[in-house]
Amino acid sequence: MRWWSVANLVSNAGTWMQLTVQNLLVLQITGSAAATGLSLSVQAAPGLLMGVAGGAAVDRWPRKLTAAVSQALLGAVAFTTALLIAFDQLGLGVLMALAAVTGLIATVDGPACALLGNDLVRAEDVPSAIGVGSLVSNAGRLAGTGLAGLAVGVFGTAAAYVANGVSFLFVAAVVPFLRPVATAVTKAAPAAPRDDDGMTVREGLAFFARRPRLVALAGITGISAIFGRNYGLTLAVLVTGPLAGGAADFGTVSTVLAVGGIIGAVLGARLRKPSVRLVGTLAAAGALLQVVAGLSPSLAVLLVLVLPMAVAESVSDTAGTTVLQTDPPADMRGRVLGVWGSIKTVWGLAGPPALGLLMELAGARGALVAGGLLIAGTIGAGHLLRRRRVAEPVVTPVLTPRPALSTAA
Repeated sequence: MRWWSVANLVSNAGTWMQLTVQNLLVLQITGSAAATGLSLSVQAAPGLLMGVAGGAAVDRWPRKLTAAVSQALLGAVAFTTALLIAFDQLGLGVLMALAAVTGLIATVDGPACALLGNDLVRAEDVPSAIGVGSLVSNAGRLAGTGLAGLAVGVFGTAAAYVANGVSFLFVAAVVPFLRPVATAVTKAAPAAPRDDDGMTVREGLAFFARRPRLVALAGITGISAIFGRNYGLTLAVLVTGPLAGGAADFGTVSTVLAVGGIIGAVLGARLRKPSVRLVGTLAAAGALLQVVAGLSPSLAVLLVLVLPMAVAESVSDTAGTTVLQTDPPADMRGRVLGVWGSIKTVWGLAGPPALGLLMELAGARGALVAGGLLIAGTIGAGHLLRRRRVAEPVVTPVLTPRPALSTAA
């Protein structure tokens, strides 16, 4: 698990180095902001269309082999992009094709790597492992964004893609030496013979839809993602607009958000039995803090509020991920994660336009306040409905006893 955590730290740093310069690269090639958004959508599209199929593949194939091959393929794509940049041969069409290939590989790589990490610890330690993964992800993000500027400034844009390719190959090299615990399921149990292999995909969808905990988790996470997690957009407009700050001030806010995410990951790693109720409670608490943050009179007040917002978000994410990866039976987890990947893609595509429209109508403060109230209100209403459904008494008929028959005199 220590080796896996180090490999993921390197991989996350490389990924954020590439992401930091990717939008700049598209702008350099096309000069169009719309093309930048289109490239992100093209990369996300395979997750929407093929996510469930990717999860089914993870359930069928050995996890270590699947993770190693997918990481090596992602590295090959990164190196190819770097070569095309170095020789000035990267056009918009080729860039879009590479983005689509990356998204397609990620539909298998995401669930495979997530479940492989869980296989390295005992079942009772899975929440801690997921918390460590969240901590590594936040640390990699900080390191990657910082290294991106240095690498590009010294070696050029292609350097970020080379670094990302090396990070993928490092993970692929580590995977063969990992030793899952004896009780881990590294490959799904063989399914009974069936005439229609496509049933595996439908089984994943059907299982998810029939599981109230997973449906509730999807609802909570979805509304939070659309109206409460796009701080890169809402807080940027709030800081540079009503609070009259600059880019440096927003950088400070972003740093505090990252620190809060790390603190939340550490706290989340201590969870033993997280629940959907805990996820909802933390999401509602973060939403109410968002409401207050939207009313902040100064940057100093905003900074005080941003830290607990990020902590609540991070712990909620860790708890939700733990439920998602441990609630299904072992042979269904890949497909469940595939369904989840498709759902998250919908949020990612729908969230920014919906939030942007809300900001156009209500401004940055109004979007934060309205979004926070909508999240908290929806979660509260769902909790009340569930309590009412559970508390409904079962009416049983009361039978009046008949008089006993007497013996004739």
